[in-house]
Amino acid sequence: MNFTFRTDIGRVRSHNEDSGGVFKNQIGLLAIVADGMGGHRAGDVASAMTIDYFRQIWEKEQEINSVVEAEKWLAEHFEKLNTELYTHAQQHEECHGMGTTIVIALCTEEFISIAHIGDSRAYVFNEFGFNLKTNDHSLVQELVRNGQISEEEAEHHPRRNVLLRAMGTEKEIKMETTTLQVEEDQLILLCSDGLTNKLSTEDLKWQIEKGDSLSERADGLIKLANERGGEDNITVAIVQYGGPEQ
Repeated sequence: MNFTFRTDIGRVRSHNEDSGGVFKNQIGLLAIVADGMGGHRAGDVASAMTIDYFRQIWEKEQEINSVVEAEKWLAEHFEKLNTELYTHAQQHEECHGMGTTIVIALCTEEFISIAHIGDSRAYVFNEFGFNLKTNDHSLVQELVRNGQISEEEAEHHPRRNVLLRAMGTEKEIKMETTTLQVEEDQLILLCSDGLTNKLSTEDLKWQIEKGDSLSERADGLIKLANERGGEDNITVAIVQYGGPEQ
């Protein structure tokens, strides 16, 4: 498995509230993107705490042998982290209301388990095409699901950044998990909404299909989002099965 990670402040924001990374152990790779929110600089606290938590526990983890174990592991640690973030926000006045989106891909040689809360996304590119594998936990996506607005209207809706779920904002959380079998030359893209608010699915697919290295593809995605305004922080993590070393 090859991988790359990039995060960029964008062209408007004064600081970066996104965090992420790709971490390796004997089980495989753990790729994460977190987009913080709330309070004066509290968003970057929430996203940084998220990445620190998962990096540390992944370094210690030695055995996950099945899909059931992987999904249980993700659910357990989403719950523990949520409690840590919620408690921190309650105990530190400057962090009241803080939270973060999170999307994780737990990648082994046999399967990929994806878990998320919020509107950071996971896409998979393989022989079946380039497909979104997460559902935004947002007001606009809920309106789409209920048939109140179309996908096209959602792209330009004035409240498209309003989240219905985020890590650390409530005592209880509801995550979503999906698991995929590994396919030859399969690629996983995780990203914050600073990317997807600027690039369509076709834009993403076009950039991912280019024959550049993973790092060049990630840089190209961020460059394109910045060329279209870059109003938000932009974060990208890519994992690829097979293919040349990057």
